[in-house]
Amino acid sequence: MDISLIITYLTAIIFIYILARVFSLPIRKLLKLIINSVVGAICLYIVNLIGGLFDFHIGINVFTILFVGVLGLPGTVFLVIVKLLF
Repeated sequence: MDISLIITYLTAIIFIYILARVFSLPIRKLLKLIINSVVGAICLYIVNLIGGLFDFHIGINVFTILFVGVLGLPGTVFLVIVKLLF
């Protein structure tokens, strides 16, 4: 094997490693946001299911799901409080 071929392979491996490190962090954050949004939608559904007994409803849309997805359970509590106040 030629030394230039070995250097090329090592350079390519290092480049792929650096690329993977750069793009893995945003993908992890995006995946966490998606998982939290799904959990938030489930929480809002449960709130609507229980609140239906008391004529209480919070709309499930992109904004409320992302709000609860970013803030988690405190976001759900905040939406309930805002709905009760207004």
